[in-house]
Amino acid sequence: MPICEIDPWRKQYFERVNCPDDVFIPTEDSDAWLWNPDHRWVYDKLAVASRQGLDCAPHGVSPTDYPVFSKPIYNLKGMGVGSQALYSKSDYEAAYRPGHMWMTLLAGEHVSSDVALLNGVPRWWRHAKGVAAGDGTFDYWEVFAHADAAIEAGAGGWCRRHLGGYCGMANLETIGGSIIEVHLRFADQWPDLYGEGWVEALVGLYRDREWRFEDGTRRTGYSVVLFMPHGRRYRHPPRALLDRIESMPGVSSVQITFHEEVAPERHAMPPGGFRVAIVNCWDLGAGNEARSLLHHHFAA
Repeated sequence: MPICEIDPWRKQYFERVNCPDDVFIPTEDSDAWLWNPDHRWVYDKLAVASRQGLDCAPHGVSPTDYPVFSKPIYNLKGMGVGSQALYSKSDYEAAYRPGHMWMTLLAGEHVSSDVALLNGVPRWWRHAKGVAAGDGTFDYWEVFAHADAAIEAGAGGWCRRHLGGYCGMANLETIGGSIIEVHLRFADQWPDLYGEGWVEALVGLYRDREWRFEDGTRRTGYSVVLFMPHGRRYRHPPRALLDRIESMPGVSSVQITFHEEVAPERHAMPPGGFRVAIVNCWDLGAGNEARSLLHHHFAA
């Protein structure tokens, strides 16, 4: 198993790829932080904002202008609790808490980008954008086939300046081209949508410190998410239903994204719903049809 993956529904993407036992490739921020002591500072969002010249400070240093965006300085495990826009001094005083910061309130598209870095130099990019469904949930993610010149120039230049010596994957979240978060890992929700041979190239990046990937046939893909209401204990679909969905034209894979034997309240889920499944696909219509079949199962 070349990828240190804790979610059993995502091991399907990595279990058939050979990798030396002494090569460790993180998918969790906690592992990435432990294994990259020279570059773990990127998890300090105050440092990331400051190194872009954005107006920012920890709580305790009051903003001089509003609006600003307030959030935790560290967020390694979905702990963005309390993140919010602040429009006045009274908003700031009400939101004031230890371990939080404020920064320039950015505008523009929110994009998640995976980048392969060799000594801080980008060698490969893919960009994705989520379509929100409210209360922290997503309807689907679109994984674009096309490049994003603005992000690759701006964020790529930032990587060259600040991540020298780092060889591995990084995930950058940007709003309007400005970086809001950096993760020393990749998005493990859709590696199958990156194309045949991508996981092998990933292993080579960490094993050989080289990037070798033929990416001439990339396609736009979609990662369609199914949320169900909180408060119920759901059961995994039968294998026959999963086989039927996985054989549908345009569908790449299915993830059942919860532990059946674990109480629902012990899963980290957004307020808007309990995530039960993800369908990765090349055709959004096929993904929606697959989601409907899964919804029928979970609603029964």
